[in-house]
Amino acid sequence: MGTVSQARLVCPALRWRRGSFRSERAKIEQALTAGVGGFILFGGTRAAVAALTSALRDTAGRPLLLGSDFERGPGQQVKGLTELPPPAALGYLNDLDATHACGQITGAEAQSVGLNWVFAPVCDLDIEPRNPIVQTRSFGADPQAVGAHAAAWVKGCQEHGVMACAKHFPGHGRTTTDSHEGLPVVEALGDEVQRVDVAPFRAAVDAGVGSVMPAFVSFPRWDASGAAAGLSPIILGYLRDTLGFRGLTVTDAFIMGGATAAAPEGDAAVAAVTAGCDMLLYPTDWAGVVRALERVDAARIEQAIARYDRTLGDWSRDLGSPVEESELAEHRKFADGLADRALHMVRGEAPRLGKTISVTIVDDDVGGPYSIPPRDVFAKTLAAHGFQLSATPDTRHLILVYAEPRSWKGRADLGARSIAQLEQLAPHTTLVILFAHPRLANQIPGELPVLCAWHGQALMQRAAAKWALERSPA
Repeated sequence: MGTVSQARLVCPALRWRRGSFRSERAKIEQALTAGVGGFILFGGTRAAVAALTSALRDTAGRPLLLGSDFERGPGQQVKGLTELPPPAALGYLNDLDATHACGQITGAEAQSVGLNWVFAPVCDLDIEPRNPIVQTRSFGADPQAVGAHAAAWVKGCQEHGVMACAKHFPGHGRTTTDSHEGLPVVEALGDEVQRVDVAPFRAAVDAGVGSVMPAFVSFPRWDASGAAAGLSPIILGYLRDTLGFRGLTVTDAFIMGGATAAAPEGDAAVAAVTAGCDMLLYPTDWAGVVRALERVDAARIEQAIARYDRTLGDWSRDLGSPVEESELAEHRKFADGLADRALHMVRGEAPRLGKTISVTIVDDDVGGPYSIPPRDVFAKTLAAHGFQLSATPDTRHLILVYAEPRSWKGRADLGARSIAQLEQLAPHTTLVILFAHPRLANQIPGELPVLCAWHGQALMQRAAAKWALERSPA
């Protein structure tokens, strides 16, 4: 068995940097020559992503699995496509038709730029307030409700020929640490995890989800070895044998600390495939991982490649069909409507606002390896509608609090610096707009009214600005 065969099981990352994918050219050439099975894409414009996916397939001369993280819609990664509210906002609305439509929009727009794999939906439960990485990425805390939303989303996405991915099996919801930083350990009994945390994954499997992503989380009272779920034959065996999943199993990103907590990347990759994973996502050294897979039993490699080939056959049709501008406009209108509906007061009464306001930002997300998204959409939207953003005697003072679940952030609550800022600003403030999980309102000092806007993405900033406009004099 040659190296090219096992390379099919490796899925490197391609990132948009400084306005293009040019910096990835050498990696692309080498990886396609080696025979990798696909790529995960981060960033880019509609035109650039469509051109890249077409070029990748033309250069490879064969089908590929090309995916991206679209938990909040295609606009999360691809500029010019539609942003959708975070899953927690959809769970709050509890409108399964709307969630199904979000899956449809995601699938249609993904395939329009040549993507056939979406790393969503998140099936984790929002059951641990100290969890630093799930929070608003989850549809909620109730296993049955989360399962219903996950199934609706999966069906909507896959109706458009794009494979969904239920993540992070058997559930990342109980963790108090971030698997980007290390290996979280969940001490719950295995049968409790199977009964509660696994329920949404069972619903996704029953809905026909094409792929499942196991977590880099240890469940030592289920698998006494303490191996991460993605490296555990016992936990992956449950997915196959008990849940009856027959699709593709893909690891979480190998750049994460949880992947290599117990062994170097090559050894961890061997362990993951041996345990039952079919593809390895986003290794730091993709070529080294390909070489390491030579150590995996040939029969297991052949089994994984056979599953990969079947998956390609199922999800490599009708790619690149354009979405008309009128259809995109309808998608955005629908998304704006959902965002408007998801806003709600979590504390106090909605105040009246004047035509003159001041806006202060308390940003809990500064720092870490990834830049923060633009925070000026709220103010620009108000200014475009005639608001004066300045301080006068009748100015209403607004605080915008941004606190998202972010990789390597390492905590779920507001940091000390943010709380100190809020305490200083609170006496002169009319309203706090919380672009975060609603439970963080408990950390806002005093009795200030708090509007929940869920997430700092541009979509939710626009919705919050519209909300403010509706509470101001004409």
